[in-house]
Amino acid sequence: MRLTGRVAVVTGAAGGIGAALCRRFAAEGAAGILVADLDATAATALAREIDAGADPIDRGSQRPGPVAVGVGVDAADEAQVAALVADAEARWGRIDLFCANAGVTTGAGLEATDADWERAWRVNVRAHGYAANAVLPGMLARGEGWLLLTCSAAGLLTAVGDAPYTVTKHAAVGFAEWLAVTYGDRGIRVSALCPQGVRTPMLDDGLAAGHLGAVVTAASGPVLTPEQVADAVIGGLADERFLILPHPEVGEYVRRKAADPDGWLAAIRSMVRKLRPG
Repeated sequence: MRLTGRVAVVTGAAGGIGAALCRRFAAEGAAGILVADLDATAATALAREIDAGADPIDRGSQRPGPVAVGVGVDAADEAQVAALVADAEARWGRIDLFCANAGVTTGAGLEATDADWERAWRVNVRAHGYAANAVLPGMLARGEGWLLLTCSAAGLLTAVGDAPYTVTKHAAVGFAEWLAVTYGDRGIRVSALCPQGVRTPMLDDGLAAGHLGAVVTAASGPVLTPEQVADAVIGGLADERFLILPHPEVGEYVRRKAADPDGWLAAIRSMVRKLRPG
């Protein structure tokens, strides 16, 4: 997929990877971008920034209006996601690309509470399901569309120090695979975005606090900027790849894990022992 003339919806869009995706889609000539985030004020500010800098494009038969619009939405609320999709379709007539990008960490292991698990499950997994439920009818009716799910390298490997994040991101990858198998012959493309360390508040705050998971992540490969992740997404969409790996080494880690699971686990435990504070 090329973004020129396309309509995209991005959740978790006010900062980090989501904001970088929105800015890059605009630079690629997207016809419409719905910037959705729990922080409505930040989403609106980003949309105004993007719209102010957007070059005029030929929108053909599409409805006139801003290139980018910011809205407040809880991606883990099914009714709000349905309203979000209806809003985008009313504004631009269709959605070509839905980026389910919202995500949360817990930083907890066995001590994670039921509330921790429920929040991680709803944001990291069910939000993808709500998005698919809402956007697929229109895509299937047109015979084309793309779902991009931000799943994290934790969905292929593990997130040291965060059991709910590890489990739910594995579930997100599994759901993306299921979507690709179920709808791939009906014009629907699916991509699972699985970055490792990215320079966002999620990682930076963890490093500042000395959280083991953040330290291990930063030591496992280069820490990319959100803009570098957006570059990888553009390339992955153009190449029509299911797995989009901004960190190529993640692919090698997955191969090692599959070839020698016991050796892989031993290597991770060794890294954790070396990096554990104190």
